[in-house]
Amino acid sequence: MDVRRSLPAVDTLLAHPQVQEARKRYGHRLVRRAVRQTLDAIRRDLVPPASSAAVGVDDLARRVLECLAELARPASRAVFNLTGTVIHTNLGRAPLAEAAVAAMTEAARHPVALEYDLDSGSRGDRDRLVEGLLCELTGAEAATVVNNNAGAVLLALGALAAGREALISRGELIEIGGAFRMPDIMAAAGCRLREVGTTNRTHAHDFEAAIGEHTGLIVKAHTSNYAITGFTRCVPETRLAEIAHAHGLPFLIDMGSGALADFATLDLPHEPQPGDAIGAGADVVTFSGDKLLGGPQAGILVGRRDLIERIRRHPLKRALRLDKLTLAALEATLRLYRDSDVPQHDIPTLALLTRTEDDIAATGERLLPRVGELLASFEVTLAPCASQLGSGSLPVDRLPSRALVWRSRAEKRRQREREIHRLEVALRRLPRPVIGRIKDGALLLDLRCLEGALAEAAFIDQLAQLPRLYDATDDHGEGPP
Repeated sequence: MDVRRSLPAVDTLLAHPQVQEARKRYGHRLVRRAVRQTLDAIRRDLVPPASSAAVGVDDLARRVLECLAELARPASRAVFNLTGTVIHTNLGRAPLAEAAVAAMTEAARHPVALEYDLDSGSRGDRDRLVEGLLCELTGAEAATVVNNNAGAVLLALGALAAGREALISRGELIEIGGAFRMPDIMAAAGCRLREVGTTNRTHAHDFEAAIGEHTGLIVKAHTSNYAITGFTRCVPETRLAEIAHAHGLPFLIDMGSGALADFATLDLPHEPQPGDAIGAGADVVTFSGDKLLGGPQAGILVGRRDLIERIRRHPLKRALRLDKLTLAALEATLRLYRDSDVPQHDIPTLALLTRTEDDIAATGERLLPRVGELLASFEVTLAPCASQLGSGSLPVDRLPSRALVWRSRAEKRRQREREIHRLEVALRRLPRPVIGRIKDGALLLDLRCLEGALAEAAFIDQLAQLPRLYDATDDHGEGPP
């Protein structure tokens, strides 16, 4: 007998009490889709010759509910970032401050004065929402914003040096994530790259010798995601500004991450600030809003008023502009820098970076008894580790932290590797996925970013599901989602 003939009709399964109850939550349209997908999947699996045992309606209803949960689960899901990388590009970079979240919600719910001047009743400029704050925080004459720092660099180069040469030290021809390279950006902006000096040493006279009738500007790129050490030399920003201005050229500094807090006062490794670059004589400075600044994804340009106006008039400015939600979040974040007595508490990125080793260790001590007995095949310990800032910020410096370290008890190395892989997959299949890192044959869950009683409780509450998910995952990482 072909078991597929015994499968109920769609309407029959829709009438099941559990499926009917699910319609109250998910709606008829999605439930019907889940029923059809479930029946189609079973028909594909029950290829003759199959077992003559019919599939029970209750079992089918259970599978429909599982399918519904999967269909309703958003692709953009909250996760626990226990990788040890605080500003993780693949996990959305900086978490926003509550003030920024509230501002985004307000802007999403209501019309806002985005490009409308409430004083004159006429059309306004969306840059005005944040320009004053940026000028106050950096000392610049003017400011504008776009969708990310790559866009900021592209726009500045296109507006200031299209068709001309852009001079940059050979040691600063950076590449950031996704094979995004400074030479490619210069080409896309219509500039001609002119490399100056050598990889490890560049002198002022190298720039002087490279300047000619086709030179459009001098560029300095902050090497935020790598460090060249040893026999090195670079030209100070103040000297580059002097050289550029002596020849009537603009001087552009791409700071990459960009910080608006004095990291030294927060007991963090030094990171240059945009105001420092402005003070050194830079005419335009670009930096990110969603890295060390701790705001939404944005590219920020500050500098001389005449040059910022040229940048604003470039055709690409409209293509790269920010929407009202991002502007609302950015304004709220900048206000915290201006007004808060303790921005390191109010801005989550700074709070995570400045979290003390003792506080992290205390979190680990509370969690260790809860996780140590979950899986008998693993030994779990609390051990020192080192977090990193992430997103290309301060690549050499590390922050002392603590991690829950999972090690397989298996005797053979191959078996230990398989079990660690299964554990890593099972953690990712929790309702709120847990993302750690594998190092030296162990799985590490760095606790720096598990901060606060609510986060701890949410982490612990779902751990009871881990043994089931681990058992359901095979050595190749296959298993139910």
